Amino acid sequence: MEYLRVTDESIKKGAEILKSGGLVAFPTETVYGLGADAFNPKAIARIFEAKNRPYFDPLIIHIASIDTLEKTANLSMQSKKTHDKLFKLAQNLWPGPLSIILPKNDKIPGIATSGLPTAAIRFPDNEAAQKLIALSSGAVAAPSANPFGALSPTRAEHVKTGLGEKVDLILDGGPCKIGVESTVLDITYDCIKILRPGGTPMEAIEELIGAVEGYDNNEQIDSGRQGLASPGLLKSHYAPDTPLTVLSREEIIKLPKEPNCASTQVNTENQKIAFLFFDGTAKDEWLSKQFGAQEPPDSFIVKVLSQSGDLLEAASRLFETLHEIDNFGVSQIFAQLAPRNGLGEAINDRLKRAAS
Repeated sequence: MEYLRVTDESIKKGAEILKSGGLVAFPTETVYGLGADAFNPKAIARIFEAKNRPYFDPLIIHIASIDTLEKTANLSMQSKKTHDKLFKLAQNLWPGPLSIILPKNDKIPGIATSGLPTAAIRFPDNEAAQKLIALSSGAVAAPSANPFGALSPTRAEHVKTGLGEKVDLILDGGPCKIGVESTVLDITYDCIKILRPGGTPMEAIEELIGAVEGYDNNEQIDSGRQGLASPGLLKSHYAPDTPLTVLSREEIIKLPKEPNCASTQVNTENQKIAFLFFDGTAKDEWLSKQFGAQEPPDSFIVKVLSQSGDLLEAASRLFETLHEIDNFGVSQIFAQLAPRNGLGEAINDRLKRAAS
């Protein structure tokens, strides 16, 4: 495994590795991806092996230009109405954290899509990723670069810790600016639906193409043997090593500093625990109630995703903060849910799946 900072030379090296059937971890605006040539089934199989990922969980195909979309998708199967919506989305939201499910081109092997006739395709908003894809075959299959079900990587160090020698090259492009995975939008049928909330809020999509069916957290899937319609649909996913409980703003503020109640079913006596707040006002209110003017003891890890309650900042810090908390050796995490608008839907989805 090689570990290189992003430069023109390291990107060229990464592209050659991809073309020869290797695996390259690379930065995007959402999280780090584990990439293989999207047209090479043997290389794609290595992704599943490296991550210990079930083969029924499809991958996202990354492209570097709207002009190359037809190399990965079969657009001839679309109605004019759907075609117009697709290109309105692509022209306004690509490059960006939006994956669109489309009928796949026959050149994309079935292993990449878990045997489905459709593929989730996106154009990432990251210069290094775009150069890497363009210099390779023009399409890279890439899930997040982490062991399956674990916290997603938002720094190259997370990839090195999680996958290590299973990757041929890790390109270090610094921290990801959004920090949660892309929104997955299914436009293959008349009913346009968000399958996974992510970095593109539903409001931005509806502003362009009208009403879409929103994501329903109650439709989480426990397991499957048929190909899932989208990555990230399993009930338990994106999980830290530490058990996590999610709470509303009101619930976490009322939570005692040594929670041991039926609602949490956790006995934290004499154990180190972590409290993860969405915003600074909730954190300050809880600290004031529990400790007054005193600082909490070392047995309490208190973190906040965004002091001002900014959704983009909170999303960008979510996985990084959970990685950090995991390293403290705590026995339990209590996390505050975000407001249910914009990127808050994606933050809450990741927290709820982590808690499962």
